[in-house]
Amino acid sequence: MSSNSKQPNLEEPLRLGVIGLGRGFMLTLPTFNADDRIQLVAACAPRESSRAAFEQEFGGRTYQNVEDICADPDVEAVYIATPHQMHVDHVEIAAKAGKHVLVEKPLAIHFEDGVKMVEVCEKAGVQLIVGPSHSFDGAVMLAHQIIQSGDIGAVRMIHAMNYTDFLYRPRRPEELVTAEGGGVIFSQAVHQLDIVRLLGGGMMNTITAATGNWDPARPTEGAYSALATFEGGAFASLTYSGYAHFDSDVWQGWVGELGYPKDPENYGQARKALAKVSNPEEESALKSGRTYGETPARPPAPNHEHFGPIIVSCDGGDLRITPNGVWLHGHFEQKYIPAPLEMGPRAGVNSALIKAVRFNAPPSQTGRWGLATLEACHAILQSAEAAAPVKLLHQIQTQKTNIGGNS
Repeated sequence: MSSNSKQPNLEEPLRLGVIGLGRGFMLTLPTFNADDRIQLVAACAPRESSRAAFEQEFGGRTYQNVEDICADPDVEAVYIATPHQMHVDHVEIAAKAGKHVLVEKPLAIHFEDGVKMVEVCEKAGVQLIVGPSHSFDGAVMLAHQIIQSGDIGAVRMIHAMNYTDFLYRPRRPEELVTAEGGGVIFSQAVHQLDIVRLLGGGMMNTITAATGNWDPARPTEGAYSALATFEGGAFASLTYSGYAHFDSDVWQGWVGELGYPKDPENYGQARKALAKVSNPEEESALKSGRTYGETPARPPAPNHEHFGPIIVSCDGGDLRITPNGVWLHGHFEQKYIPAPLEMGPRAGVNSALIKAVRFNAPPSQTGRWGLATLEACHAILQSAEAAAPVKLLHQIQTQKTNIGGNS
């Protein structure tokens, strides 16, 4: 089943409907605005102010109910940017209406829900892509292409780390409850695992991990460290802290995660803002103030997005991923390979969606890929609780085709 009864005009923009006009949409909006290949034609959101702002800015139709936007015949695909726990219901509604789906990470919170989402999309014959994820970042895709070329041999080891202020940004109450998808595992580890799985070939074998839950006022995982092994013998270390102390962007040229320059003089900003909040209602309101219709969209970032320092060790050298390209440290020389930035940091996600919908050429980050990454997220929690390795059973390989570029 397809979302249109007639063949699409490949020269026309992809007509996209947005379900959820919150913080996730705000982060992707600058790239939508800069990309003529995407046309925002409809939106669904509970907040009247957000719907009114969308109508005024884009002239599109707005809806309160997901069923109604998915019944809109002008919508080719939907971008689901609602809270994690809503993904399963919204994907099912979209798929049964014949709409292709781009769903925010993580695919779901519960593995069984992820399986349901994948199966309903496959049954409906619609594409399911999980993103934006940092595995779509321009420099990550460039490193993936270098690895795929075979010029530097097999991947042997990956080291990925990131230190941020994630846990002290404004949160709704459920975002501090692990069982409801709160904490750093389902929101942050999913990025790091996606990157490492992409570069390492996809087929993770085991995960051994420990997690940190150190602030009683933010009672969820704020840190983790994991060792992952791959089929074929490669291994990866993944470390993350969201406790708002050390900032690893110092090693990324003070380029922030979203690609914007960062002022190191603003140290402690997240904790300072949170200290002014006296109750969960005030904190939720502070987060709502960052949603569409409440705050203006930023212009596209001047750099690619990134997820902290990453080094990939291969037989022929090490790849060091930076916000704007990749350093190749070989046997006898080193060189920098830039990653061109064209229509904005997340244009690679737009490209993947267009190729999947218009040409039936999905990227690596399909629903089943997202399911494998979700399995790895749960494995971190399971390993930390059991103090033992966890065997992964639902992994899939990285696609061997070229996934990169903004074209």
